[in-house]
Amino acid sequence: MTRASEARDGAVTVDSRGLPAWLDPVVRAAETIQPRQLSRFLPPENGSGRQSAVLILFGDGERGPELLLMERAGSLRSHAGQPSFPGGSLDPEDGDPRGEGLLRAALREAEEETGLDPAGVQLFGVLPRLYIPVSGFVVTPVLGWWREPSPVGVVDPNETARVFTVPVADLTDPANRATAVHPRGHQGPAFLVESALVWGFTAGVIDRLLHYAGWERPWDREKRVPLDWRA
Repeated sequence: MTRASEARDGAVTVDSRGLPAWLDPVVRAAETIQPRQLSRFLPPENGSGRQSAVLILFGDGERGPELLLMERAGSLRSHAGQPSFPGGSLDPEDGDPRGEGLLRAALREAEEETGLDPAGVQLFGVLPRLYIPVSGFVVTPVLGWWREPSPVGVVDPNETARVFTVPVADLTDPANRATAVHPRGHQGPAFLVESALVWGFTAGVIDRLLHYAGWERPWDREKRVPLDWRA
């Protein structure tokens, strides 16, 4: 079975064999979900946009299934202070953006930002490419199973404020869910977890994954959380 541990020296593939049974709904969702079911913001038809990838890493924590997130440094020009998945732009050494390059980028960026060991990660799915208009990024979410967890933490304080995991049970808890409202009028799902407000692109992808995996619980969509102009 090919593992993501071959990222540096060989092929990187997507392999859904040998995963824990609780991930089966996520695997099925990844195989069937359509771009418009994830977001109304899709990559420009003219091919413009900065190609990037994020790693949506599921692990088995003390309280069951969990997701790895990070909080971006407050000094960054783009999405400062915002919780997000590890990830970033493709580098030339990552390879073909139409193939393995996206997988390599997701693993490389996750290692650079959180210190995780890619050798312990099994990639099992790739979601449709999405678009973030405010930054011009074309983002491919890559799904991973943290088969062999490794220590994680802030690698570069100039880029990352903290690294943390969130139990899926907290993400599905209706008490932790709300609708984020931007001063410009934009609205979207949000999660109040681990002393953080997860919103924007990251919250949108989590929201849709929970929904199509069948994990979503009814929550109060009228519960509002205002964002400030710096968001």
